[in-house]
Amino acid sequence: MSDLLSIIDLDSFTKTMVDGYANHALTNVNDLVVRLSIMTEDFYWHFHPNSDETFLVIEGTLLLDLEQETVTLKQGQMYTVPQNVHHRTWPESFFDFSQLQRNKWTK
Repeated sequence: MSDLLSIIDLDSFTKTMVDGYANHALTNVNDLVVRLSIMTEDFYWHFHPNSDETFLVIEGTLLLDLEQETVTLKQGQMYTVPQNVHHRTWPESFFDFSQLQRNKWTK
């Protein structure tokens, strides 16, 4: 994770994907952590009991399954999943996206 007052080069993280998924904690902002995730495969159903989760698509298209609907996010779009809402993500094509969530999250 990067220190404050430093430049974070997102391109350096895009080469680190293993087995279709990579997730990197980039920095902390107060009690939040900013993560960069890169995926080519589906991620499993899960929820966060103590935190909302915000997705910002940097490249490609992210499909976000909720229990009642699927949300399609394209480059430059953002969506927040409230805490305790079951969800999973999957790529329409190879993409990078970022996440913002509380430092202490589980499940």
